[in-house]
Amino acid sequence: MSSERQKEIRRRRKRKAKYGLIKPKLAKMDSTAKEKLVGQLRKMTPGAEVLIKNWAIG
Repeated sequence: MSSERQKEIRRRRKRKAKYGLIKPKLAKMDSTAKEKLVGQLRKMTPGAEVLIKNWAIG
C-alpha cells in the first residue's frame, strides 16, 4: 500500500474515534454548544452535512 493510502486510513480512523467521543455528549448539550459542535464537524470532515443530518443537530 502506498503511504498516502495509509495516511488517509489513519485520518478516517481518528475521525471515527472522535465521533464516538462526541455523540454520547450530544444529548446533554445546549443549543449554543450544538452550534459550536456543528462548526467543529464542518472543519473536521467533508461528510459533515450527512452527520449533522443523521444526528439531527442542524
